[in-house]
Amino acid sequence: MPEVRYGEKVIQYSVQERTDLKSHYIVVEKDHGVILKGALIPEDQSDKFILKKARWILNKLNLVESVNESDIVTGSRTQYLGKKYYTEVYFNESIAATVVEFNHSRFKITTSGKNTQDDIHQALDHFFNEMAGEKITPRIEMWAEKTGLQYSLLHFRKLNNRWGSCTPRNHIVINTEAVKLPYSLIDYLIVHELCHIRHKDHSKVFWAEVGRYIRNWKELDRRMRGMRM
Repeated sequence: MPEVRYGEKVIQYSVQERTDLKSHYIVVEKDHGVILKGALIPEDQSDKFILKKARWILNKLNLVESVNESDIVTGSRTQYLGKKYYTEVYFNESIAATVVEFNHSRFKITTSGKNTQDDIHQALDHFFNEMAGEKITPRIEMWAEKTGLQYSLLHFRKLNNRWGSCTPRNHIVINTEAVKLPYSLIDYLIVHELCHIRHKDHSKVFWAEVGRYIRNWKELDRRMRGMRM
């Protein structure tokens, strides 16, 4: 990993080739450190880019290291549909409520700066709740038709310790956090809960039913158990 010395400090950085960028720019992320993005250039030139912004970089490094694990700041990664997207946080004192925007490559969050982290988390929860309904509902309808397992009602809500459930009255409940999963796991979750319409337990017959529609259900079940809510 290339590095430069600025006074008594040593700044290590990585280079990410981005041929779509017209100029070079630097980002500082908690888990990935200092990254120079842009077209590939000789190391002595990239060193000059880093040294030119050295004071700013060191301030940013101190900032991201002091941030709590759950805090969402510029440089954080927000998971959505199986991918982690770069997140930018902006402050605008004139707005009444925190706004979350997603442009298919990154999240942009604009907040007033009052109760910042609480507001950001609430706004993201609202975003994921809306997106869960938009992205997951059509897939549930598709799988219900494909399997012939018809639910009576569909609910989305944030759950603390499960991805979904099927009630005795065949109401399907999906955790809004599920919209952070890749579609392969979303589909497994849907089929799992639909199969509970016919089998209310986790018997061999239930798993055989799941296996009719998701052949690699064992692998997907292991992955689901390893995912954080």
